[in-house]
Amino acid sequence: MTKVGMGAEASHDHILTSEYASLLALEFGRNPVVNDEAAFDIYPPPPHPNPSTLPPRPPVVTIMGHVDHGKTTLLDKLRSTSVAKGEAGGITQHIGAFSVPVPASEASGDVRTITFLDTPGHAAFSAMRARGAGVTDKVVLVVAADDGIMPQTKEVIDLIQKENVQVVVAINKVDKPGVNVEKVEQALLAAGVQLETFGGDVPSVRVSGLTGQGLDQLVETISVLAEMQDLRAERDGKVQGYVLESKVQKGLGPVATVLVLRGCLKPSDHIIAGLSHAKVRVLSDSNSQAVKAAYPGMAVTVSGWKELPNAGDEVLQGTESEVKKALANRIRTKEIEATLGDMEAINEQRRLEREEKEKEAEGGEKAEEPAAQPQESGPKELKLVIKGDVSGSVEAVAGALEGIGNHIARVKVIATGVGDVTESDVMRAKAAEGTVVAFSVNTPRHVQSIATSQSVPLMSSTVIYRLMDDVKERVIALLPPIVEQRVLGEANVLQLFEIHLKGKKTMKIAGCRVSNGVVNKTKLARVVRNGEVVHEGRLETLKHRKDDITEAAKGTECGIGFEKYDDLREGDVIQIYQEVEKPGNL
Repeated sequence: MTKVGMGAEASHDHILTSEYASLLALEFGRNPVVNDEAAFDIYPPPPHPNPSTLPPRPPVVTIMGHVDHGKTTLLDKLRSTSVAKGEAGGITQHIGAFSVPVPASEASGDVRTITFLDTPGHAAFSAMRARGAGVTDKVVLVVAADDGIMPQTKEVIDLIQKENVQVVVAINKVDKPGVNVEKVEQALLAAGVQLETFGGDVPSVRVSGLTGQGLDQLVETISVLAEMQDLRAERDGKVQGYVLESKVQKGLGPVATVLVLRGCLKPSDHIIAGLSHAKVRVLSDSNSQAVKAAYPGMAVTVSGWKELPNAGDEVLQGTESEVKKALANRIRTKEIEATLGDMEAINEQRRLEREEKEKEAEGGEKAEEPAAQPQESGPKELKLVIKGDVSGSVEAVAGALEGIGNHIARVKVIATGVGDVTESDVMRAKAAEGTVVAFSVNTPRHVQSIATSQSVPLMSSTVIYRLMDDVKERVIALLPPIVEQRVLGEANVLQLFEIHLKGKKTMKIAGCRVSNGVVNKTKLARVVRNGEVVHEGRLETLKHRKDDITEAAKGTECGIGFEKYDDLREGDVIQIYQEVEKPGNL
């Protein structure tokens, strides 16, 4: 506890009332002005004083694991729809959420549901995967029996341990011949997953997404754990939830998939998420069927947004006036933060300029020399404007692409957005000398024409790793090339001659024998003496007996003379080489 003043004490996370804050300001000689309107915002309702009296809610289960370990195929069996076939490249591109009915227990015969979040498994989507774990009650970690623990599997294990989330391991593809499930279980144990098989508390189930083997046991295990966890939430009152993804949908405009955690969401409700708000028009479930209400544990598509909310934004409910007031305050706060950021940048620039002037004053004329050099501070940047189909994917693509590069060349995302590529996207990229990246969205023909006329590169793909490969190539192109020297031929200097030229001039010619490769007059040449290069240049003369030649093969005796160099000596080695430029390495 910290003493605030006037006898009050508060912990680090305690919010002072306006009265205490005013008294504190007065102690520092300031004139406090309490503005309730400017401070207004919408917050989640306080925790229920007696949660055990609340009705049960469905568990929210996140499917996680390495790319291509069969997560989507596993869920495909659960909901009996061809999700896996519809995904580009067989990889889930953004979070899908749906409910699956399961029997609660044999005794009751009751029917419950489990809400599954199907998160992407590619490394590029680690940020979305982290969000999935943030709103989930349990994680099903899918590990392929034929692959075992892979990089993304380790990431998920780290995430589970950090977030302290309940986990069920599903060892998939057990129907494949020759797989060693015991080896996978031992690898999981070594990675810190305490399986029940070895006396731990993490259940594991052997399943097959293709044949459906073990799926009943997996669902039963999740149901039992959910009953033990006794998940409960208010089915009435104001809504609290999170945006899983958002996109612009034809006929509906901006829509967002919202996972409801508390309260009841209905059409005509007013909600706010980040810097966006909505009057709910239509609620749709995972089968695109309209629903009249969304209760805790349900994921529904919400239409009626004025602007697209961002994936991960908290969804809260209020009256129309409350939502508008909170939104205005949030926007104003954001603008103030942006202004403060600009002011900090200006102050930093002024500080640097002041320091530079002080250095110039101290160092006199010498300090001016570096300033005269062209300024190339920092790495080269490939600037990107990213457009995608849903906000979660855009965020993940931006995160993945920004990770490409090193201290010499890197990616910088200058703008992101949801929806098809527009003329303004092209012009923004043009102004920044950047590139437009279209992920799972269209670029209309007239926009393509504008991009071509403005010389703005367009990159388009529906698969994240292809985009990453293309961007990596472009970043590599920004790196200084690696110049390799390849020796094409060598000649040993055996004897030196002087030949007389016009105007009483002489020229030193080396009598040589080609010991390796081919000596070519048009290539670069250097003189190596005692293992060190003493001269680099071009050949002026290459003769075989009295004839001028352009090439001399191995074993040929020839006369060699350099341009503007006559300090050749017996025993020197003349190397003929060429320089080959190769792309830099990240």
